[in-house]
Amino acid sequence: MEKTKIAVLVSGGGTNLQALIDAEKAGNIPHGKISLVVASKPGVFALERAAKAGIPSVVIERKTYADKPSFEEALLKVLKENGIQMIVLAGFMLVLSADFVKHYPDKIINVHPALIPSFCGDGFYGLHVHEAALKYGVKVTGATVHFVNEVTDGGKIILQKAVDILEGDTPEVLQKRVMEQAEWIILPKACEIVAEKLAKEVALSEDFDDYDSNGKIPLKTLLHHDK
Repeated sequence: MEKTKIAVLVSGGGTNLQALIDAEKAGNIPHGKISLVVASKPGVFALERAAKAGIPSVVIERKTYADKPSFEEALLKVLKENGIQMIVLAGFMLVLSADFVKHYPDKIINVHPALIPSFCGDGFYGLHVHEAALKYGVKVTGATVHFVNEVTDGGKIILQKAVDILEGDTPEVLQKRVMEQAEWIILPKACEIVAEKLAKEVALSEDFDDYDSNGKIPLKTLLHHDK
């Protein structure tokens, strides 16, 4: 069974990218291979992490394109050229449009530093999430990995992990704890869950030559195959 080819989209230091790289190296993502790293701006440390791990990378900078559709067109072109089957948003600071997402249905996952549906949606990113949690006075926060759809942080949840908020926490301290105790743990696990599902779908599809008009394997064919 061939591994699912994964692209990781980043915008900064790439700590979650490193967690994925380490997990793959440790054999914890057996059905997936990080085949490409895409950065939304040049000079970010995530690119150095990719280079050190021997992973090809490319910079697609939003401001170099006239508008969002042309940026997403360029991104989609690069992904298709590299045969990417799955996308992981790991600190990617740009919201992808519904037009883009439809090209990868249930194949794009994102890690969010809160327990969705709390502290999520437009405007909740980076330290803003932890500032909101502390301001509200919640005692437990955490991280969520979810599928990406047309609604910001609105896709189906794959995994969540809770993290306690402690007395005297600052947004920076809380951010670090959530990364260490939740994000770096559940992101690789969720990545493997989705990568395995996609790899099995590809393997199954290769067993059949006849599909219906929607590209689905007819039920009668599946039943015959199971006999």
